Order: sequence, then C-alpha cells, then structure tokens
Amino acid sequence: DPRKVGWALAANSGDKTPCHRVVNKEGGLAKNFGKSLVTGGWEEQRRKLESEGVTFNDHTHVDLAEYLYEF
Repeated sequence: DPRKVGWALAANSGDKTPCHRVVNKEGGLAKNFGKSLVTGGWEEQRRKLESEGVTFNDHTHVDLAEYLYEF
C-alpha cells in the first residue's frame, strides 16, 4: 500500500534512511518531501538525488528507465 510507505517515510527521523531515493510510480519527486524534518521540500529531494548523480527527464521526474529498481 503506497500510503503505508508514505507514512513510514514521513516518520523517518534522520538521515540514516535514504528516503530521498523514493519517488512515485512515474518517477516524480515527493511534493511534501522533508516537510517534517527539513525545509526545502521536493527541491531538497532533487538536490540530494543530483548529488548522487541521478539524472532527470524534466524538472521533477527521475529517469526511471535508468534508475528503476525491480526486485
């Protein structure tokens, strides 16, 4: 259930869990990213991903063809 994942990520209390790596099914950034922890929202999520070398298809979507993890 995507909502349970969202709740778990929102409860993340620090940088130990790399929750900035979670995007939606279209590769979109989380518009509420970090609201309870830091300022910056999705812009901060983008900065963190870019610092790891992640590329984007547009301003708010990760290139899922490149980065999708399938298990």
